[in-house]
Amino acid sequence: MSEIEQGGMIRISDDVVATIAGLAALETSGVAAMSGGISEGLAKRLSGKQVQRGVTVEVGQLEAAIDLRIIVQYGSKIHEVCRELQENVKEAVENMTGLTVVEVNIKVEGVAFKEEEQQHDEANRVK
Repeated sequence: MSEIEQGGMIRISDDVVATIAGLAALETSGVAAMSGGISEGLAKRLSGKQVQRGVTVEVGQLEAAIDLRIIVQYGSKIHEVCRELQENVKEAVENMTGLTVVEVNIKVEGVAFKEEEQQHDEANRVK
């Protein structure tokens, strides 16, 4: 975002929008974690920029588009988690930056199981 006021120009970095979106996503009920990938590690090494895990943004003068890759908690209704996530991220970014969020795309890349279930399964395995 770039805005010229009487006192000067205001710019909001893509990284700032990505950070806001990532924090809002992690605060959403049913989201276990953000999902990063090999491409993010490569992008970070090549560009030297801090890449927000699981968050990709496109920021224009007045609008932003956000892509999120998440892991949901086992037992959550995925479609409900995603709808709530879209609303939370849109609201957080719009309130903090003044940008209009035109889309929040979500890719669910996994399901996280509760630690107790994982420990129980490991205890019952044949050794």
